[in-house]
Amino acid sequence: MLVVERHKKIVEVVNEKLSVRVTELSKIFQVTEETIRRDLEKLEKENLLRRSHGGAVSIKDEQTEVSYAEREITNASEKRSIAIEAVKLIQPGDQIVLDASTTAWYMAKEMPDLPLTVLTNSIKVAIELSKKEQVKVISTGGMLQPKSLSYVGPLAERSLNMYHVNKAFLSCKGVHVDAGLSDSNEWQALLKRQMMSIADKTILMADSTKFGVRTFAQITDIQRIGHVITDDHIDESFCRALEEKGVQVKTVEIR
Repeated sequence: MLVVERHKKIVEVVNEKLSVRVTELSKIFQVTEETIRRDLEKLEKENLLRRSHGGAVSIKDEQTEVSYAEREITNASEKRSIAIEAVKLIQPGDQIVLDASTTAWYMAKEMPDLPLTVLTNSIKVAIELSKKEQVKVISTGGMLQPKSLSYVGPLAERSLNMYHVNKAFLSCKGVHVDAGLSDSNEWQALLKRQMMSIADKTILMADSTKFGVRTFAQITDIQRIGHVITDDHIDESFCRALEEKGVQVKTVEIR
């Protein structure tokens, strides 16, 4: 396969899968991982994709929301493993907020039926938690985002102002040590920032492909996060950099 053809195919794979690891691309194209890294560097310079540590992520429709159906199957094993670990941080009687990420939805699925109050802007999360008799669910309301099945906007932000929670469980599209957390959608970024402001503690749930990535709308600085849960494919350098900034990092084995 010619180099130009391989580059074209790499972009197609990244756009189809939304995120992909160097090891996977190496197997697909039967070239060394070092060759793939050089390919990704060149393609990033051409603004055809964005490198993340250990792989690459798509920049297709970066400023619009990816549909829930697509997000649900992207890195599903990592998200579910992270969600299972996050559930361990919940205690009976807690008041928590969950965002509209697919990781939060996995968390809602894994959550035991405990006496809790859960505030969320996600229709999918609210429906999942409605199956648990002891969990009290409060929806923010607001402007519906059809692709993510979530509420955003001024009404959602004002409704959050009425509450205080012990813990906020959030995800995002990019985690950068210097640039902080970011999302591809400005409405979601603003709401996540508001969720953090009403919480005593914020727990970030992000798989390893999101580290080293910067997307359209900044949510907050790294220092505002107390705890990060990620998968064990994350590079140790990111863990060290986060811990130097006072962030506790927990890595989980992908199930």
